[in-house]
Amino acid sequence: MLTLDAKPSAVLDTDRRPHAVVIGSGFGGLAAAVRLGARGYRVTVLERLEQPGGRARVHRQDGFTFDAGPTIVTAPFLFEELWQLAGRRMEDDVALVPMSPFYRIRFEDGATFEYSGDVDAMREEVRRFSPADVDGYERFMQRSAEICRVGFEELGHVPFESVGDMLRIAPDLLRLGGHRSVYATVAKFIRDERLRTIFSFHPLLIGGNPFRASAIYCLIAHLERRWGVHFALGGTGRLVDGLCDLIRGQGGSIRCGADVATIRVTDGAATGVVMRDGSWLDADIVVSNADSAFTYTHLLKGHRRRRWSDRKVGAARSSMGLFVWYFGTNRKYPDVAHHTIMMGPRYRELLKDIFETKKLAEDFSLYLHRPTATDPLLAPPGHDAFYVLAPVPNLAGGQDWAAIGESYRRKIEGFLEGSVLPGLKDAIVTSKITTPQDFSDDFLSFRGSGFGLEPVLTQSAWFRPHNRSEDVKNLYLVGAGTHPGAGLPGVLSSARVLDSLVPDAHVFA
Repeated sequence: MLTLDAKPSAVLDTDRRPHAVVIGSGFGGLAAAVRLGARGYRVTVLERLEQPGGRARVHRQDGFTFDAGPTIVTAPFLFEELWQLAGRRMEDDVALVPMSPFYRIRFEDGATFEYSGDVDAMREEVRRFSPADVDGYERFMQRSAEICRVGFEELGHVPFESVGDMLRIAPDLLRLGGHRSVYATVAKFIRDERLRTIFSFHPLLIGGNPFRASAIYCLIAHLERRWGVHFALGGTGRLVDGLCDLIRGQGGSIRCGADVATIRVTDGAATGVVMRDGSWLDADIVVSNADSAFTYTHLLKGHRRRRWSDRKVGAARSSMGLFVWYFGTNRKYPDVAHHTIMMGPRYRELLKDIFETKKLAEDFSLYLHRPTATDPLLAPPGHDAFYVLAPVPNLAGGQDWAAIGESYRRKIEGFLEGSVLPGLKDAIVTSKITTPQDFSDDFLSFRGSGFGLEPVLTQSAWFRPHNRSEDVKNLYLVGAGTHPGAGLPGVLSSARVLDSLVPDAHVFA
């Protein structure tokens, strides 16, 4: 796969440690780089964009700082462990602030539910909505705790490389109802429809439809209760900066504007990468944090693939698309929470439009993020920074976002102005949108999906692209498109899986 005019990279290294190349600098790639550096590798991270972070990059505009992607930090111990591996303390570099409440969930009629980690307060919130559901809620949380123990604590960092691995957990899957959907599981315990919505929406945070996502993802409710929901002061980009500092401190390097064309395969093994400019880097191992579909259909194009062929990739279910509007206002909205989930008039029907018919509906549900509620320094004095996210169909829906993006933004603006942000139109001083087309163009995301493969049971664990490539020796995959899946705990755990798959550096010395 080496092009005839390829030439070695102009970067000369005197470091003789075995070399690991990481393609992509999302949280999965950065975490993998830190872990490999701690195990003796010289690591080079290659990022095609002009700043690291992938979906977690940062937009700075008109004095405002906007996190482009993830804003909710759960299971912070996964980050703390990376700092420990690098011989550092996370608290010296990044300040994580616990959120209380985690979210304010707002319904169309204006009713709100304060979702927090306070056991007593949550019980009272449930009682306020439906006294008859308090006991069912407690039973659901017990089930969530059990699922979390098995699905996250025991299996989240364990590779699934054979059907036998899947069969071994089948009894637990059946016992915990993994064949059911998240919504169906919640509905077993809770009768009130608004509470069913509140306790089933979590799969949307990782690209899943609550009516199709496996009940295994009910674990998120307990994960949040146990470890909390946090925000990094300065924004999620501070975590990206911190991890980059760890990598450099280990003697690794991060190259931005470095576009990988192909993974070089010699005698069935990954031996480096060929760059878009024709240069190449040799490597003992290659880790791809690129979209898993892109890895197989483009970075390994021309290489025989037994499992993840173009046809199989095309037949897989992709997660939904995301429409994100970043905006700043010249006034403060002190009554708006840090995280607000705004439910529209429809739940099941809207999700059907997004995931199944791929129709862009007239109504929407939104996630409104106001980071200046916690960190005013993310905006100029007296101003507020926001981003609002709407789940939308991925590019398989055929929407022309260049043509409709601005009109869709105006619809969201009108909805927000009429509900929680009065006077919004006249208060906006900066604005930027990201559409599924941008996810395709910027992140090479298949179908412009926001989270890679949709998290249904038949695309979970062994059924996802494996963390160790089935087709190419010394090639490994991390990130949302591989096991265990999307979300910060998922992508950080995908890097953790490599600890049991990648040989220590001395094997190549």
